[in-house]
Amino acid sequence: MKIVVIGGTGLIGSQVVATLGERGHEAVPAAPSTGVDTLTGKGLSEVMSGADVVVDVSNSPSFADDDVLEFFRRSTTNLVRAARDAGTGHYVALSVVGAEGLPDSGYLRAKVAQEQLIREAAVPFSLVRATQFFEFAAGIADSATTEGAVHLPAATVQPIAAADVAEAVASAAVDDPSGGSADIAGPEPLPMDEWIRTVLTAKSDPRPVITDPQARYYGTRLGEQSLVPAGEADRGKTRLAQWLAG
Repeated sequence: MKIVVIGGTGLIGSQVVATLGERGHEAVPAAPSTGVDTLTGKGLSEVMSGADVVVDVSNSPSFADDDVLEFFRRSTTNLVRAARDAGTGHYVALSVVGAEGLPDSGYLRAKVAQEQLIREAAVPFSLVRATQFFEFAAGIADSATTEGAVHLPAATVQPIAAADVAEAVASAAVDDPSGGSADIAGPEPLPMDEWIRTVLTAKSDPRPVITDPQARYYGTRLGEQSLVPAGEADRGKTRLAQWLAG
């Protein structure tokens, strides 16, 4: 199959492309660096020609509330139109576990808007919703740092390796459209503060992590279970200790 991977040069996308290629598919990475711009539509019709599946793992270059909402609305609208025009039979997108329950987060509001556009489009689809990536730990710490200390709540998370997310997305791409969403999470639940503290210690980062129930996560206050799957979910195979060792 020809599978176009939007965001195919990034952290997840490059691994999706590699995995699909190993399975014998024609996996085509699409990104501004390859001449495809989902915001303007440049190169979309060309790359989508003959595509059996489109996978969207792209992300906004800016996480400011208005910017990220505009990115996902415009990009997804253009992608859906291009998929319909090309007769593409399956639209796969990567989203976030718990996004609909945290409306105070501009980024998560934008992901909900993206999901809604896909659900309303006349294209068969599958949504893969993942928990936070191990690879994002440093960024989470940076966003929560005040006067040299990291302030985070002890809300439960199930962080996952990007490689495990890529495997799940690639599997969804070669399966039949589900017409819904499936969650994937890491193999072990951890308090967020403990997770970030463990990573910073392993990386010899001297910043202390202070457990703060009032601390916000990218602008939103978390409940105990806000970022973990509410029901059944697939589990990644990579544990935190394995990821750190690698």
